[in-house]
Amino acid sequence: MSRPLKIWVDADACPNLIKTVLFRVAQKKQLELLLIANQTIAVPPSRYIKSIRVGGGFDVADDYIVEHLRTGDLAITGDIPLAAKIVAKQGFVINPRGEAYTVENIGEKLAMRDFMEGLRDNGLAAGGAAAMAAKDVQNFANALDRFLTARQI
Repeated sequence: MSRPLKIWVDADACPNLIKTVLFRVAQKKQLELLLIANQTIAVPPSRYIKSIRVGGGFDVADDYIVEHLRTGDLAITGDIPLAAKIVAKQGFVINPRGEAYTVENIGEKLAMRDFMEGLRDNGLAAGGAAAMAAKDVQNFANALDRFLTARQI
């Protein structure tokens, strides 16, 4: 018998609207949802939803997720280096805008991230991603639904 799917959330940077979608899905589908952060994250009372506070410091939450995630688990993160580590462990990743990071696309995503970081570091580009919009939340909910449906969850 296989272990039930766990959903890991890189919660420090996860938008509240996405957390709300995840709370509903975890409760409805009776899936374990683990929000990892180096600050306290409020979660609704549920036997399926847990907030885990890790120590402060660079990549402490990321390292916790990578250490505890198992093959086939799902992670929610927009952190591309973290996504690459999860994909390498045969986990699945969806970012908060509904884009899946996969074996097929993670190398390109990492290269583009590094390229843009270099431009920003040299003052040749500014800013980051646009603010979350209702369409982004819907895209995320749809991607999560497709993922769970494909696994008959």
